[in-house]
Amino acid sequence: MSAPAPPATNPTEDHPLKPLEGVRIVSIEQFGAAPYGSMFLADLGADVIKVENATIGGDPARGTGPYFLGEGDSEYFQTWNLNKRSVALDIRSPEGRAALESLVAGAEVVLNNLRGDLPAKLGLDHASLSKVRPSIVCVHLSAYGRDNERAAWPGYDYMMQAEAGLMSLCGEPDGPPTRIGAPSMIDHATGLTAMVGLLSALLRARATGEGCDVDTCLFDVALHQLGYAALWYLNEGYAPARQPRSAHFSVAPVQTFPTADGWIFVMCLTPKFWAALLDVLGRRDLDADPRFSTPPARQRNREALAAALDPEFRRATTARWMEAIAGRLPAAPVNELGQALDSPFLEANGMIRRVPHPARPDLRVLANPIRINGQRMSQRVCSPMGADTDALVGPQPKRADAD
Repeated sequence: MSAPAPPATNPTEDHPLKPLEGVRIVSIEQFGAAPYGSMFLADLGADVIKVENATIGGDPARGTGPYFLGEGDSEYFQTWNLNKRSVALDIRSPEGRAALESLVAGAEVVLNNLRGDLPAKLGLDHASLSKVRPSIVCVHLSAYGRDNERAAWPGYDYMMQAEAGLMSLCGEPDGPPTRIGAPSMIDHATGLTAMVGLLSALLRARATGEGCDVDTCLFDVALHQLGYAALWYLNEGYAPARQPRSAHFSVAPVQTFPTADGWIFVMCLTPKFWAALLDVLGRRDLDADPRFSTPPARQRNREALAAALDPEFRRATTARWMEAIAGRLPAAPVNELGQALDSPFLEANGMIRRVPHPARPDLRVLANPIRINGQRMSQRVCSPMGADTDALVGPQPKRADAD
């Protein structure tokens, strides 16, 4: 008998345990990479103060549509900024710099995702901010890093997928190079990589009283996602090619199969799962076929294997196959985005939350995938741009062009 599900909680009610409560992070951030990572820390209880550029109207994500939440806010922006406070500063001005340093004096971490040449110019590195607080941890998330000939280059997620070789591995063999379909996957991976470095350096700073610089960049993280494909090329000179139907490079059957009404993804990574698939299909005879009797044989003869399995899967709908498989081997329906988000499993599992917004009282968002003691973390929308400025640093000079 399965364990009972944890009790449902109001997404805006404070979670009884916040592991990062008491940690204050000042984040000079925009768009996706750093905001995604810092949102995880905010969800876990850190006080993340988002410093927005007062001279350009704040994080450009606020003005990115097509779905807006009143003036100066959007669903695009809230995707990466739940649970944060916002201050609006011009950190290049003397008043803005003074306000920033007052925030740094009461913080443990300063995060930025600026172009690689800017942290030193703007005094956001440890050499500059240690004069305000010696233990400050300064985290830099840039496009290409701060210490090379590309430091001043701008860069975004899709560019990194292109240059790192990821696009050469996505899509069908006879199609063009294809980016990962989900938005901002490299941004998200880089944001989370930066948070690992941030938390590690924070532990050291608390133990020693010494801060430091922590760096990561979109390009390095994109390259790191090549995983074992990179090692195969670096050590054996072998570059894996795109496989039909999103198949695994070296194990079969691990790919999509057509059903009566769509597609199913099956992953027989071990002999146990191969045997289970044959049981589900009622085709134990295939195990006696020398073309399919061992994992290497199945890999060598993957086209013949697909030809043998395709008619079997076409006999029933995707839902019927999922019912028959029922966890006996790894398999999943290949859903459209709407099918994925409308799945009753998401509501039952608490991955869809309703978080009130002044412009949308029933705003639905994705829950943080981390649970503490079985409970989802509390979530609130980010403050309006600059709404917390007066409370945190006092009134700032009004810009001459503000009217």
